[in-house]
Amino acid sequence: MAVFSSLDLASLVDISKSSLTLALLSIAFNPTAWNVVARNEYRNKTITRLFGGNTRYGCYFLAILIFSFGVLRDSLYQRALADQPRVALLPEPYATLIPAVLFIVGQTFVITSTWALGITGTFLGDYFGILMEHRVEGFPFNVLRDPMYVGSTMCFAAGALWYERPAGLLITFYVYIVYAIALRYEGPFTDMIYAKRAEERAKGSKKQI
Repeated sequence: MAVFSSLDLASLVDISKSSLTLALLSIAFNPTAWNVVARNEYRNKTITRLFGGNTRYGCYFLAILIFSFGVLRDSLYQRALADQPRVALLPEPYATLIPAVLFIVGQTFVITSTWALGITGTFLGDYFGILMEHRVEGFPFNVLRDPMYVGSTMCFAAGALWYERPAGLLITFYVYIVYAIALRYEGPFTDMIYAKRAEERAKGSKKQI
């Protein structure tokens, strides 16, 4: 027996709202676009050439784009939540406490991972050839492999629970899927970049000997 009938689902999620569609599109766009742009940068140095060969300026430019589109995505998510049916999801005081904790922990993961990686480490500097010397192993990377993605997903869930929008929980699940797919492409490619550097350094050491 189904938990929700089609009538129940319609009362929880209004799929006719254009704001919902825009939010879903923006969520999928961000990691997809940045992976495509970063891979193109690694192979063709398109952005670097726009800045006269300065890789750092190119990376900072991409960082501004990623951050700006992230703000736009969050704004579209907030608008989508406002247009969706409101239903009590948790009893008090948990309705306030749980989303607050989720948001604080999620933001902690996002902020501390950005601090640990720095601007270039956070915003795909590897694809510009700006590589870190050592793998970051301190907090939050000693707790999670991908703290930024996990933290961001937690913040989406926090928003859904805080504003009591069941649609927000479905969007959060969608965010999780989108990030999981993005990581399947981003992770191995980044590993390849560092493996290639290690290979080149090993060859250089042999030549010196």
